[in-house]
Amino acid sequence: MKKFLWVALAALVLTGCPSRPPEPTAPVTVEPQPQPEPQPEPLPPTTEPVPQPPKIQQLDWLGSVQPLVNQMLKADGVAPGSVLLLDSVKNNTNGSLSIGNATSALHQALASNKIFAVVPEAQLASAKQTLGLSAEDSLGSRSKAIGLARIVNAQYVLYSDVSGDVKSPAMEMQLMLVQTGEIVWSGNGDVKY
Repeated sequence: MKKFLWVALAALVLTGCPSRPPEPTAPVTVEPQPQPEPQPEPLPPTTEPVPQPPKIQQLDWLGSVQPLVNQMLKADGVAPGSVLLLDSVKNNTNGSLSIGNATSALHQALASNKIFAVVPEAQLASAKQTLGLSAEDSLGSRSKAIGLARIVNAQYVLYSDVSGDVKSPAMEMQLMLVQTGEIVWSGNGDVKY
């Protein structure tokens, strides 16, 4: 019975809700949309030219050392057939340079000369080990170079360094007599690009 009462109550509630009559709707008027003003076509973006990166200039080591080597080979008092120790080129500039390439250019410039017999690099590396130096060690001082030259029985040492501003370096070379340490020839010049 209770169920019946609940169902009857729910029916009364649902049917007894007054419903509102629909309100009259006003006619919908469509207002014309304003036309957007024509905009001028956008100009393509102006591009500024991108600056070119600076070109990395390669130093012309062979062209730089060859004139100095030619001068050295004409030096007075140098006995043909003498043994020459070619020390690595030192970098005394304010930056980084490809000094290994400079030393290779010196070897190349002296390869076909008729005055000096250049100490082979293998013999030089062995002599450096005898002194307790690594094969890549640049001797750094004239006295070390002369000491090494005595070990390999060289009569002359060619000591070279590059100095000045790294953007415009200058090279100086000195030919030293091993027995006395006397500088028998010196020359200098700009390193070319």
